[in-house]
Amino acid sequence: MLPFSLPPSPVFPVLDALARERILILDGAMGTQIQQLGLGEEDYAGDCACRHHSDHPQKGNNDLLILTQPQAIEEIHFRYAMAGADIVETNTFSATTIAQADYGMESAVRDLNVEGARIVRRALDRATAIDGKPRFVAGAVGPTNRTASISPDVNDPGFRAVTFDDLRTAYSQQVRGLIEGGADLILIETIFDTLNAKAAIFACFEAFAEAGRRLPLMISGTITDASGRTLSGQTPTAFWHSVRHARPFTVGLNCALGAAAMRPHLAELAGVSDSFTCAYPNAGLPNAFGQYDEGPEDTAAQVARFAREGLVNIVGGCCGTTPDHIRAIADAVAGLAPRAVK
Repeated sequence: MLPFSLPPSPVFPVLDALARERILILDGAMGTQIQQLGLGEEDYAGDCACRHHSDHPQKGNNDLLILTQPQAIEEIHFRYAMAGADIVETNTFSATTIAQADYGMESAVRDLNVEGARIVRRALDRATAIDGKPRFVAGAVGPTNRTASISPDVNDPGFRAVTFDDLRTAYSQQVRGLIEGGADLILIETIFDTLNAKAAIFACFEAFAEAGRRLPLMISGTITDASGRTLSGQTPTAFWHSVRHARPFTVGLNCALGAAAMRPHLAELAGVSDSFTCAYPNAGLPNAFGQYDEGPEDTAAQVARFAREGLVNIVGGCCGTTPDHIRAIADAVAGLAPRAVK
């Protein structure tokens, strides 16, 4: 069955109406919040070995905390919801067999994605019970730690560490788990290689066909430096034309840059896209110690400029942002009109 002949999820018209009415808010960084927990190896590994055994150290495997520290992860999601986020991402950025291979946790992938979506749903239901505001679970799909377009070996430019089918298979498993867990939409994010993203899009269509319904797709690329291109060499305009066939609910940019440096690239993308646009920049650029110094009000003021210039429909934060950043962003764009989309 062709993907666009599938019936759309009931979430489609609800999100469409909301995005035309006001600027929606996405959540902020997960890693920043996890670092503040000060967890050690035992906290990461927990009692997970009874289901998924690995001889590898697990500290740093933030996705695994879905299974070993679910209450802590749920609380982070809840804080973002109460800070004003309409859309909250699952903690599944690296929940593919490709990325989890670094930790020997490939067998945990289904559980990570199913439970990752369920945890967010619980957090959002708690928030909605308090204020009655509807909120949506975004199944987060990261780029993996491999690129299909570029050789990792300078002495062998034709070599590839991963194939399109490898990515497609890994992403299909991930997206099926996110759908099973109750994700309302899928967010393919931090795209540095559009070929990786195309494999993820293909996998989504396969998973949608299995589920018998289409979910909204959010697609977010990352500009890696002042060249204004992705790592695989595309400008924002070229990136859009490479993914527009997916008819995404949103297309946008996240990570790598702070809001000030992101703005011209976002403006270019907004100028060509006929989808809603989404931007969630870092809290500035990292300092010499890898920390982010830009405070909530500074980030919010820059993101509000995106809104005043008619560039965005959804805004949030990436690396270094906190619930305080998201609250400040939500306050700063409240009352500002979303970008007009036909």
